[in-house]
Formats: sequence, C-alpha cells, structure tokens
Amino acid sequence: MRTTITVNGEARALDIDPRTTLLDALREHLKLTGAKKGCDHGQCGACTVLVNGTRINACLSLAVMHDGDEVTTIEGLGTPEKLHPMQQAFLSEDAYQCGYCTPGQICSAVGMLAEVEAGLPSHATADVAQPAAVDGAEIRERMSGNICRCSAYPQIVAAIEAVAGGKA
Repeated sequence: MRTTITVNGEARALDIDPRTTLLDALREHLKLTGAKKGCDHGQCGACTVLVNGTRINACLSLAVMHDGDEVTTIEGLGTPEKLHPMQQAFLSEDAYQCGYCTPGQICSAVGMLAEVEAGLPSHATADVAQPAAVDGAEIRERMSGNICRCSAYPQIVAAIEAVAGGKA
C-alpha cells in the first residue's frame, strides 16, 4: 500500500504492507533507528515519537494510518551541532545510562511539555481548572509510560524540570 508520511520535515513515500507498524516503517524502511523496539506492546515507551506534535507509541500504530501526517523522531528534534533543549538537558543532567530508552524518553518529554502548555491535565494535576504545575509529581505521572531499566528517573525528572523552567 502506498502512503506518504512527512518524517522530520521530509515527505517520504512508502510502499508497504498495510500491517507494518509505524515503528517498523521508521526503522526498517526509512533506516531511522532512534526509536527503539523495546516490548513491542506499548508498555515501555522506547518507541515514542511525535505525530502532529502528539506523542505516541509507534509500535502500536500502523504506518498507513499516518498518511499525510507529520512524524518527528529523535533524529528530527536536533542536530549534533544544535541540540534540542531537551536533548541538551538530558546531557547536562546525565539523564541516561545505557541510552536505550533515551530517544523515547526525550520525545515523550517534548510531547509532555506540549500537553502542559496546551492546558491538558493529568491524574496528578491538583486543580484541573488551573494550569498544571510542572513539578516532580506531575512529570512522574505524565512520563509513567516510559520505562528506564537503568533507573535514571531522578535525572530524567531534573532534565524535564530544567527545560520547563527555562534553565536548559
């Protein structure tokens, strides 16, 4: 099946089996290996990418569902010469250990901050009538779908707080 997805700002035409996940299309067909295949069941968050600015688990979504969509992977957030603020904060806060989950963590954190900016509450939001405070509890709740088996959680929260507070 023919589908066109804009990936990291570039329209990419794909002729793929309609059962191909977005994750497999990115990794196997487009050779963008930043998003990782962790559990392949949407439970770990290693495959998190942004679709039209919203974070999703790419392993749970079929590529053909995203015809015409804008997909941003870790490769599209920044460059080695000009890192995205979240990428820089992860480096500055040492918010990674083995690095396997890091691309998904970073994409999820970028999407999470966009949710906060849009005024979307979480289960940890104390007063849904007020803007959510980007504090440790809020970050931990919103990032709960991203697992780090190395347990770099304190550094991940610090990196997100740095970007949210404009310190990164």
